Amino acid sequence: MKVAITGSTGFVGSRLIQRLHQEGHKIVVLTRNTTFAQKVFPSEAYANLEIIAYTPNASGSWQNVIASCDGVVNLAGEPIGEGRWTPERKQEILNSRKLGTQKIVEAIANANPKPSVLINASAIGYYGTSETATFDETSLSGNDFLAQVCQAWEAEARKVKDAGVRLVILRFGIALGNGGALGKMIPPFKLFAGGPIGSGRQWFSWIHVDDLVNLILQALTKPEIEGVYNATAPNPVRMADLSQTLGRVMNRPSWLPVPAFAIEALLGDGAIVVLEGQQVIPKRTVETGFEYKYPNLQSALTQILS
Repeated sequence: MKVAITGSTGFVGSRLIQRLHQEGHKIVVLTRNTTFAQKVFPSEAYANLEIIAYTPNASGSWQNVIASCDGVVNLAGEPIGEGRWTPERKQEILNSRKLGTQKIVEAIANANPKPSVLINASAIGYYGTSETATFDETSLSGNDFLAQVCQAWEAEARKVKDAGVRLVILRFGIALGNGGALGKMIPPFKLFAGGPIGSGRQWFSWIHVDDLVNLILQALTKPEIEGVYNATAPNPVRMADLSQTLGRVMNRPSWLPVPAFAIEALLGDGAIVVLEGQQVIPKRTVETGFEYKYPNLQSALTQILS
């Protein structure tokens, strides 16, 4: 295949490109920062990779490369869990997803020939937060800021169906691997200062990054895969369980909680990402026959930290 990817230098995108490259596919990297992308994917190591400069929120000549691709994977979006959610920051978070997806769909609609599939990222933030509810792909959306972002994001992606192109929306849980969210949790544990964040009762719906990449590859290659799928492991845990398991795997104590007010002081409204959660079950994903390499947190963390 030839696959165009946005968000390619991020935690998930770079891992996806490594896999696609290993399997011999051609890759088109759409990036705002070609210099950085060339450092991440040096030409001597990635012979089948082409780097194209693009402006996510604007039409342009970059859109022409879509016509030569079999599939498009849209992972781009401003990071959600970094820094305070000022009004300007919230607008960036929304626009990067809504307008960025709008321009990708526009490129696909104008392409001749068209790619056969768009795989568009979304997030489990779609469902809102709850300590008691369980959510699957049929559940209604929440009404907080992140839920509204996901609704707008997915609404733009759905317009690709008007062009006769298969659409797969993957609602990402928290991806675990070397880096990402886990990379920020490990240092306190190494210093014997790890523990649950906030109450510890909030749900943590996660997925090993290798399983997430495998899900994206399945969506690219299987024409029967269509619609919304939760990209989470089948066994979500509470934050306290995550901390205990991480401490056990690292052979470190996990008794020192991080108080909610400290996170709120650092992140403001953005603290909702770690202080509140949702129990998300990948019902449709499991029904496709997808086989998780890491269905349980202990096996996932053991692999990552080994």
